[in-house]
Amino acid sequence: MKGWHAHAQAVEQLLTSYAAIPQGSRIRLAKKTSNLFRPRSASDAPGLDVSDLDGVIAIDPEAATADVQGVCTYEDLVEATLTFGFIPFVVPQLRTITLGGAVTGLGIESTSFRNGLPHESVLEMDILTGSGELVTATPDNEHAELFDAFPNSYGSLGYATRLKIKLERVPRYVSLRHVRMHGGQQAVEAIASISETGQWHGERVDGLDGTAFTPDEIYLTLATFTDDLPSGGRDAVSDYTGMQVYYRSIQQRETDTLTMNDYIWRWDTDWFWCSGAFGAQTPWIRRLWPARYRRSDVFHKIVGLDERFGIIKTLDRLKKIPGRERVIQDIEVPLDKVPEFLEWFDAEVGMRPVWLCPLRTTRAWPVYPLEPGAIYVNAGFWGTVEVPADAPAGMVNRRIEDAVHAMGGHKSLYSEAFYDQAMFDQMYGGEVLAAVRRRYDPDSRLSTLYEKAVRNS
Repeated sequence: MKGWHAHAQAVEQLLTSYAAIPQGSRIRLAKKTSNLFRPRSASDAPGLDVSDLDGVIAIDPEAATADVQGVCTYEDLVEATLTFGFIPFVVPQLRTITLGGAVTGLGIESTSFRNGLPHESVLEMDILTGSGELVTATPDNEHAELFDAFPNSYGSLGYATRLKIKLERVPRYVSLRHVRMHGGQQAVEAIASISETGQWHGERVDGLDGTAFTPDEIYLTLATFTDDLPSGGRDAVSDYTGMQVYYRSIQQRETDTLTMNDYIWRWDTDWFWCSGAFGAQTPWIRRLWPARYRRSDVFHKIVGLDERFGIIKTLDRLKKIPGRERVIQDIEVPLDKVPEFLEWFDAEVGMRPVWLCPLRTTRAWPVYPLEPGAIYVNAGFWGTVEVPADAPAGMVNRRIEDAVHAMGGHKSLYSEAFYDQAMFDQMYGGEVLAAVRRRYDPDSRLSTLYEKAVRNS
């Protein structure tokens, strides 16, 4: 772990880099990696040096809390907390998502049906504001309005240098049940029951997510945290970092057991199912592909290389495919709208599978306003679709935005968005953001949320 002295030095380095940026220039992070899927304007201007804000500062096992730096990845955070028998309340699916990124950009995972989103287990944050002030924000101090508006602000209100989060004690293993649902309505009823009772057929449920292979073939994966090994002992514990692919096991097995660490990263090895686009699920290729390079950040880099060199565009021309649009999105709709959304999406977009993750927020958060206590379901879909050569930019993504809005839902902003500003401000707390920015960034050194999410600046 970093320790408090090293953290203080890293913060001083950050403040020095802020002071070196010319007055009036925009403030941005000098960060080379990202889990965003929207274009960003290139800049040679100096940015904030967060290179040493990448670790765990301290863990308090008695209080079940951790002090963590803003760009610490969940991979490093989980490695540290599991040493003490804990995990964060919510661990997003991909190893290189950072804690600060998940809080300011809304992460989610299978514990979200009972623990909400990552920012809901944050106790306090040190935030560098656009004006260069370093403040400690809590839910009830003089900076409470900044604390409340920070989730989903994507750096438009500042950057978290330290976050104190709550931890959950966990055992060594996770027992899984993959329960087949014959249609969206049956899945909705099961999700409602599990969310209300915390169990399914008398057995406790600690984690809940789902996979819709078609609108009528949906599996809910029910996770129970346990110290008990399956009857076959340690040899019966599955490992999906090798030749086996996790998402395929959902259709093939009714029950399974993973270590806690492997459960947390079960989706990362094959980037859910997206590794298939690179051949990584083809047995002979998988055998030659080193396991240490079968992970989400490697696949993300491959996507970046394709965007740079236009490999898929060249192949599409050879195949006479007129056009292609990237559709990489996560959306939330109210629980009762899940069947309607899945039917619409399958008919109008046609991408399969779709990941489903139920969630409930504990209270209102102004920049991503979901009804507190109500059950929503996140639907994640990632890939490309063929479009006509003369299709307008974002044609399919715009239709998804319209459909989700009509169903009373919201869309995460880590990927491309096409809303006009009036609609965007209505959906994402525009008035609240403007008021907080007037206090903490009076000279507009930071890009607004609309500039970041839609104008890609």
